[in-house]
Amino acid sequence: MAERRVRVRFAPSPTGPLHMGGVRTALFNYLFAKKNGGDFLLRIEDTDQTRFVKNAEAYIVESLKWCGINPDEGIGVTPEGPYGPYRQSDRKTMYKQYAYQLIESGNAYFAFDTPEELTKLREKGEQEKNPFVYNYKTRMELCNSLALSKEEVEKRLNSGENFVIRFKMPENQDIYLYDEIRKDVHFNTNELDDKVLYKSDGMPTYHLANVVDDYLMKISHVIRGEEWLSSMPLHVLLYRALGWEDVMPKFAHLPLILKPVGHGKLSKRDGDKLGFPVFPLFWVGDEGETASGYRETGYVPEAFVNMLALLGWNPGTEQEIFTMDELIKEFSLERVGKSGSKFDPEKTKWFNQQWLRRKSGSELAELFAPILAEKNVQASTEYVAKVCDMIKERIVFAQDLWSQGYYFFVAPESYDEKVIKKRWKADAPAQIQEFIEFLKKETDYTSATLEAKAMALIQEKQWNVGQVCNCLRLAVVGAGMGAHLFDIFEMIGKDETIARVQKALDTIKVAE
Repeated sequence: MAERRVRVRFAPSPTGPLHMGGVRTALFNYLFAKKNGGDFLLRIEDTDQTRFVKNAEAYIVESLKWCGINPDEGIGVTPEGPYGPYRQSDRKTMYKQYAYQLIESGNAYFAFDTPEELTKLREKGEQEKNPFVYNYKTRMELCNSLALSKEEVEKRLNSGENFVIRFKMPENQDIYLYDEIRKDVHFNTNELDDKVLYKSDGMPTYHLANVVDDYLMKISHVIRGEEWLSSMPLHVLLYRALGWEDVMPKFAHLPLILKPVGHGKLSKRDGDKLGFPVFPLFWVGDEGETASGYRETGYVPEAFVNMLALLGWNPGTEQEIFTMDELIKEFSLERVGKSGSKFDPEKTKWFNQQWLRRKSGSELAELFAPILAEKNVQASTEYVAKVCDMIKERIVFAQDLWSQGYYFFVAPESYDEKVIKKRWKADAPAQIQEFIEFLKKETDYTSATLEAKAMALIQEKQWNVGQVCNCLRLAVVGAGMGAHLFDIFEMIGKDETIARVQKALDTIKVAE
């Protein structure tokens, strides 16, 4: 038998912004597909119309695009594709035939119980501390085609009474399955309920649509979060009941992303509490609710993807910085762990810092451009790129480019009092005045030449190097920070340097 082509899918539900855990699931699917020369599909699973959020699908597509996780097929690429629309609501009429096929084979049944009747049974179960479950124990006492006569069932169907189709879970069967990450897993069907497969509104549930789509789209591997592990036996039984066991995909359930502090799954509340995003992009909901995103917070996509890849996957080496191509080359499900991975906000900042340092001045200039525009600062692209190269070792986020490099574009409006008190001593004004005269005479204004001549002057005058240089830095920057002093001189030019130093001399009073 020929080896199956690797085909995987990311199948989110459009019920809100895409959580970073969902992005990681998409990433692992993408890496696995690319590593094995296969296909990565994006499918929107919108069978639950009661939870549908209109902006969510576009948000999912844009998030994956920002991350560089590009589908080969599906929403955002080929909506109609070789397997029809990749949005389940567009395919809803197709699922009915498979639900009825399960009825005919005795693997499913009609259930006419009303929502009100089921709510009463659940409430009674809670009161009696005996939770109600629709399963092999209770199904024959309820209003369904297993308990009712054939004539009564036909009467109800012909009258147009609302119904759902439920899977008939076999009684007391041990199911031994294999997960690519968790290895051997075991379930007993008595622990499982009779899930609804087809709803009264004519829509399939996730369970039926998911299995049918995976079959029709020839999915070879289902790689998803561990919260779906409990659904694995039902999905396997559906494959068997529909006669598709020989083409059933392999399953791999990814570990959770855990809170930075405490226990449990990482949530938006954790991000709000500790001050970090849990979504890739800024989100505005249907009712105006908002949530911060990694992109708008100043993270670059390479850092976000790099961080996510190492949450649950271990390369087996000390390497931490990976490009997408390197991730594709190194990735394997064998190195994905079973245990949850604790999210570290500070480590995520470190990844961003590392990736910003790897960028060229020109690349950083593109990130800096909108910030400069907000400040009404105009400068050539070449100049901005040079500035970025000088300060990129000092930044963690793109917006730090301004706080670390503003003095290349605007003169200081004030001066750090702490530096004044420490450095601007009684002899500083005379030294600075003499230095201004030195600057006026210089014709070669390159950093290296200026520095050599300035150091010779300071040595000749027997001045304190630290005091003079820090006073000059205060004059051109306004604080005791910044790039190499003589690089600043060269960048802002002779006239601007002299003007700033003269202004400081005229403005700053000697510290008492």
